[in-house]
Amino acid sequence: MNATKKKTVKKSVKRLALIVLILMALPVPFILLFAVVQPPITSVMLQHVVSRTVNGERPIWPAHTTVSRGDLSPYLRRAVLASEDDRFYLHFGIDTVEINNALERRRRGGKLRGASTLTQQVAKNLFLWNGRSFVRKGIEAYIALLLELLLSKERILDLYLNLAEWGPNTFGAEAAARLHFGKSAAKLTRDEAARLAAILPAPRRWSPKGSIATRRAATILVRMQYAAPKSEPPAPANKRRRS
Repeated sequence: MNATKKKTVKKSVKRLALIVLILMALPVPFILLFAVVQPPITSVMLQHVVSRTVNGERPIWPAHTTVSRGDLSPYLRRAVLASEDDRFYLHFGIDTVEINNALERRRRGGKLRGASTLTQQVAKNLFLWNGRSFVRKGIEAYIALLLELLLSKERILDLYLNLAEWGPNTFGAEAAARLHFGKSAAKLTRDEAARLAAILPAPRRWSPKGSIATRRAATILVRMQYAAPKSEPPAPANKRRRS
């Protein structure tokens, strides 16, 4: 390779590295803003708007009302953690324990279930798109780490509760409570909160008053009796002796 070609390759590598660095830094100012400002719309919501516009569905704009932490039932916070990510306070955006558990279930012949944390779901809702590609999951994991680095756990949970999809063209806990129970999110009972949390895996197909939600809510209500753990449980005595 002659000197001219080497210079060209070096310039190309530098340009590519600069582009990658810029792309990696792009989410940072938005995340810092979201520390104090609730985003009025997200990437996933915009995709719904486009889809409904193309399909001629009405209304085009999603039902979505932002509320403060004090206007959300405390039962809902616990119910969502119990349903979606009970190790929320133990991981740093990516839960390697749940990933290993999912892989082990798959190895034993079970169905491979997702192990996305609440933080990863917030990352997807804010910046990305629905899908299961490795590229999207990689970007999602990176943004989740940024969210954990720049925001508090409680703020990430606030964002999730105000942005999650909770029904057809319905986003956020306030709109969900109005749609499904005809009341504000602040007035949700323990059972209603568990039922809303129960439909999060398939909010467009499941009803909080349906049979699937009833079964799932029963399990969630049991978990809700205990606070979400904020420290790892001690290892069993026999494991400590072997280490």
